[in-house]
Amino acid sequence: MAMNWLAQPCAALNETARTSALARQGQLTKPPGALGRLEDIAVQLAAMQGVEQPVMERVYIGILAADHGVADEGVSLFPQAVTAEMVRNFARGGAAISVLARHLNATLEVINLGTVSAVEPLNKVRDERIAAGTANFAKQPAMSADQCAAALQAGRNAVLRAKQLGAQLFIGGEMGIANTTSASAIACALLSAAPESLAGAGTGVDSAGVTHKAQVIAKALSLHRVAADQPLEVLRTVGGFEIAGLAGAYIAAAQKGMPVLVDGFISSVAALVAVRINPEVRAWLLFGHTSAEQGHQRVLAALEAQALLQLGMRLGEGSGAAAAVPLLQLACALHSGMATFAEAGVSEQN
Repeated sequence: MAMNWLAQPCAALNETARTSALARQGQLTKPPGALGRLEDIAVQLAAMQGVEQPVMERVYIGILAADHGVADEGVSLFPQAVTAEMVRNFARGGAAISVLARHLNATLEVINLGTVSAVEPLNKVRDERIAAGTANFAKQPAMSADQCAAALQAGRNAVLRAKQLGAQLFIGGEMGIANTTSASAIACALLSAAPESLAGAGTGVDSAGVTHKAQVIAKALSLHRVAADQPLEVLRTVGGFEIAGLAGAYIAAAQKGMPVLVDGFISSVAALVAVRINPEVRAWLLFGHTSAEQGHQRVLAALEAQALLQLGMRLGEGSGAAAAVPLLQLACALHSGMATFAEAGVSEQN
């Protein structure tokens, strides 16, 4: 399957709209910079949307689900059956992201890229299973080249659907038992970092479990010996279908000029992969929150990113990004709704 689309140019930010939005911020009835990052968000969204006064009303949330063969190494507290069970929970409205999507009036779509257990047809769930999970990357590459390409394309297709729906923001979530191990392995390879510095608790393993996870990652990295400047090969050898799907989605969103709000650790690792493949992607990424997962701040630093929230969340599913959407909406509302000094008859600073 072709992957030449990954290197295609990304949309350009509208610098005229950015300049106009900055000028408007300077005229609003407040001291310059008094609304802090809310001002920055409004100006950034203006450049992304190509308008002086951006809006944030239509949000698309795509949850990509897949299992990981590395779960056989005992790196998670939960069995792989949970991935398929959570797909059902997403569809039936019982998961955290389901509640958040309803509250935000967002479009929620679940894409099954590879659960070990088959999932019956469900409303809001797309069955795009590539395989019954990835291979155990502690023993062999996680994916074939064709499988990796298919996962990347699945993410791209989600963005194209979001675009057709008129979405103004793309949020990608993930579900997959053992995917923090996969994300940590990718981050270690891309950042040339020691596994013990990035491996974290994931679903809640204890310190001995974290040590074991780091050992599994070290074994895998020694086996595959992929270089930091080979992001696609890193993704193929130690990644997951849903992580590849997110990376593909972020690249496609940037190419289509759709802002992305990145979730936590796993989603940020996918963003790191996307930016390493196509550096222009970075301009289209906003970051929802700093995860409690060890290693997330290291990944954010590599992306030169400052997250909007720090709530100690580590659920995944796109939940931290969804929790930050109201900040984007407030930033737009303040930017558009506040009076200028002239409109309010308020004296400006001397």
